[in-house]
Amino acid sequence: MQNVYIEPMPKGQWGPIDGYALEFHDGTRITQQVYRSERLAVDEIKLRGYSPLLAKVRITDKGVEEHWQAAK
Repeated sequence: MQNVYIEPMPKGQWGPIDGYALEFHDGTRITQQVYRSERLAVDEIKLRGYSPLLAKVRITDKGVEEHWQAAK
């Protein structure tokens, strides 16, 4: 199963998180929709047959494994 990253939006450290985007490793978005919560994003990704990864830090790097954890 291919991993999909659930990215907090907007990217960066300033301001509140407005939603979550679904992206592949190369940064390509699966959908242009922004989900209001991580739970909604996880449920959507699982319905599409992918394995969701959640950010553990605000400023993420898809190349650093410590920035991500598998969703339950």
